[in-house]
Amino acid sequence: MIRETTKQEITGTVISDRMNKTVVVQVENLKMHPRYKKYIKRRKNYKAHDEQNECRLGDVVRLMSTRPLSKDKCWRVVEIIRRKYVSTAEIVETDELVMRKIHPAEAPKAEEPAAAPAPETVAEAEAAPETADEPAAAPAPETEEVNPAD
Repeated sequence: MIRETTKQEITGTVISDRMNKTVVVQVENLKMHPRYKKYIKRRKNYKAHDEQNECRLGDVVRLMSTRPLSKDKCWRVVEIIRRKYVSTAEIVETDELVMRKIHPAEAPKAEEPAAAPAPETVAEAEAAPETADEPAAAPAPETEEVNPAD
């Protein structure tokens, strides 16, 4: 006789993916206080099995209960519901990240190049080439100085 059981499913956010084939998922629940009738946010962390190491920090995932896989791990990742958005500006050299085994989200941001110093004279401003970011400033029109006492 085969016993049919329903597997429990929970949804949470990945807060750590540093272990091999394991992620730590934080699940939030709202529970009403019995006396004050105020909702209290309860958080609990679960270790879950991630076979392909697909989950990254900040992803929202669905977990399903399974047989105990280790001392603390009895959940497995069924699907990744939503990926955390990572800007392409945060990703430096991808080869460098692979060599150092750093996730793109944890990579140091690239520094912007230093701006060239502003020219001090009009002759330097006319001789300086225009850049794509900043158009060259138009020289001020030359006017004669008028003495108000005359």
